[in-house]
Amino acid sequence: MKGIAKVSLLNTIRDNMDSFNPKERELAAFLLARPQEAARLTITELAKEAGSSTATVSRFCRTLRFQNFAEFKMQLAGELAQPPDTTQYQDIVAGNPLPDIVSAITINNLRSVTDTTHILDIGELRKAIEALHSASRIDLYGAATSGLVAQDFFHKLIRIGKAAAVFTDSHMQLTSASSLTAKDVAIGISYSGETPETIHALRCAADQGATTISLTRFGAGGLTDHANIRLFTSSSEAGMRRGDMASRMAQLHVIDILFTGLVSEHFDDYVPRLERSFQTVKHYTGKKERTNT
Repeated sequence: MKGIAKVSLLNTIRDNMDSFNPKERELAAFLLARPQEAARLTITELAKEAGSSTATVSRFCRTLRFQNFAEFKMQLAGELAQPPDTTQYQDIVAGNPLPDIVSAITINNLRSVTDTTHILDIGELRKAIEALHSASRIDLYGAATSGLVAQDFFHKLIRIGKAAAVFTDSHMQLTSASSLTAKDVAIGISYSGETPETIHALRCAADQGATTISLTRFGAGGLTDHANIRLFTSSSEAGMRRGDMASRMAQLHVIDILFTGLVSEHFDDYVPRLERSFQTVKHYTGKKERTNT
């Protein structure tokens, strides 16, 4: 099964409402309003009750990465049979006491990381790790908060001697992408999956023959259309959480997994480089401190 595993199906539908086409949105609204009833219906009955078609229902299931309606219905029924989750994402409201804020942010970040872990495709992760290992050069693209996540991965890759560069300026993204080759890798990071500048850069990299990797929220389109390897996070950004707090933690979680997997899979190649970079920084910063005393 390549669906959304243990992540809440109904939450995922709710989070992705804006990305559905009009017919899919009507179907999603029915599922959210009457999930218990939907779990008992056949695909034909569901299509009729939701004012949709069986083709739309099937397409909707594939959008959520289920192989078919039966698999989708099985997860929906299983989720509805579970007791209510007491660790749902917490909203942030004006005047919250500081202890409540601490608790809410902690719950949001933990839930975001946990949901992302459940949604990760090990096969895609393995392909990404091997692509990074074989790459002659690695370009990283991201804007705003996703740009900070790209910067974090850049710092990690440099420490193990990979030829990497990070670009947050749209023109520089395209300039760099245009010079990539089939030996290179380009990674586009966008929570929404719809950041135009990042989409253009990854598309340009793909046109040059580079291996392309996307990191977006689950169900996102746009950026994933130009990616050979697709990695997803799961995070609910609503209310004041649109400050990209939980989503940033989820993205960094995936980056840490990629980096650790890369070093672990090719331990003899990268650990000596990692140690050398650590000792070199320690040596020169130590000399500087002694000179200034």
